[in-house]
Amino acid sequence: MVNSGYESLTRSELARLVPELLLCGHLIDRSGMAHVLGALGRPGMTAVAIDEWRLASPVYTRRMRKALNITGDGVVAIFKGFQLDIGAPPQFMDFRYRVIDHDHGEFHLDHCGALADVEPMGTEFVVSMCHDIEDPTFDATALATNPHAQVRPIHRPPREPADRKPVCAWTVVIDPAHEPPAPMPGAELVAGSEAAGTVLSPIDPDDEGLADYSGPLLSDLRFADFSRSALVRIADEISLQHHLLTLGYRAAVEERTKPEVALDILRKQFTGIAGLTTERIRAALGLGDDIAALAKVLRLHPAFNPAAYVDIEVSTETADGEQAVELRLGRACGAADDGSWPALLDADHLQPLDALVRGVNPRFFSRVRAVDDCSLTVEIRCADTPFRLADEVAITRFSSGAGFVFADRGIPLPLTVR
Repeated sequence: MVNSGYESLTRSELARLVPELLLCGHLIDRSGMAHVLGALGRPGMTAVAIDEWRLASPVYTRRMRKALNITGDGVVAIFKGFQLDIGAPPQFMDFRYRVIDHDHGEFHLDHCGALADVEPMGTEFVVSMCHDIEDPTFDATALATNPHAQVRPIHRPPREPADRKPVCAWTVVIDPAHEPPAPMPGAELVAGSEAAGTVLSPIDPDDEGLADYSGPLLSDLRFADFSRSALVRIADEISLQHHLLTLGYRAAVEERTKPEVALDILRKQFTGIAGLTTERIRAALGLGDDIAALAKVLRLHPAFNPAAYVDIEVSTETADGEQAVELRLGRACGAADDGSWPALLDADHLQPLDALVRGVNPRFFSRVRAVDDCSLTVEIRCADTPFRLADEVAITRFSSGAGFVFADRGIPLPLTVR
């Protein structure tokens, strides 16, 4: 079994990193959709968003359920899946749950970071997100747990009055009379991917802390309560969520654009989220801006994890009195076969990597050391002056998620049937 890139972290470090990975997975769309909007307009952007989430979320929901022993097919299991989904990062998308019985539940959002990002863009964009996109994608996620589940609004934006709280509220009802929708065309592109089938190391049941989420539904997940082994697995699964969502995004964009346009959009998406994710990882773990910090971030970045999916080697060296990092990306791995993020890097397209490393230090730059059919080897060094922030990263930073700060909410409460 290939060791995880997260094995180097302590339990407390992992507990800080996991919500960051969930949030950065959510912010993938803040990077990607800006470029789709430019190419396809608002209707095209909406269609891409619907397809990417419908393709990806059922796949990674089933994976996380299996990894954390989330059993059953009722609303409790559905809500647990939401809590570990990049579509609903904790606090930024502040879901509050109510369980009525096995087949009935409700949730509302006390805060919605996605709405905070979209409301300034106008009512049409709010309707696109909160109506057109949410209706099919909420169902797609719930259906991964029970094919007869439906998620329906009680109320939702546009907000009336403009400061209405909670911002939205929804019901979840499971009824055998609900006919499951037909399989989505092209679903096999993501469901049959290497990412979907990646085998990860099992959780050690003897490790101190929670080994799974088989207990009661909790009001909030306090990741510090999980064992180190469980947190490594959760981090790996969330990294796969990033890749699976990107594969869904790729399929949706390629269906609507020419190949060269799609590839350009994909690289821009990668560039924007790569840089922002590095910034948040570095801040969360209190890392510096030197070569050692860079090497650590490269091993932890979700673009290069899990190790069972991405073939990556990171090493530091000193040559002529100057420190550098060598990054080798192997081409015989699941990520390369799928055409996921690492496959977008080649000798002529290092912009996503440059954005990633400059999230540690704006003076870092990458250059090719060697390339062949088997691997791409890059060295990363430090220039004398800072480089300009990439436009793609600047666009992604417009999200309120870029500066979002998680709070310690104390001991979570078990949610029982009311």
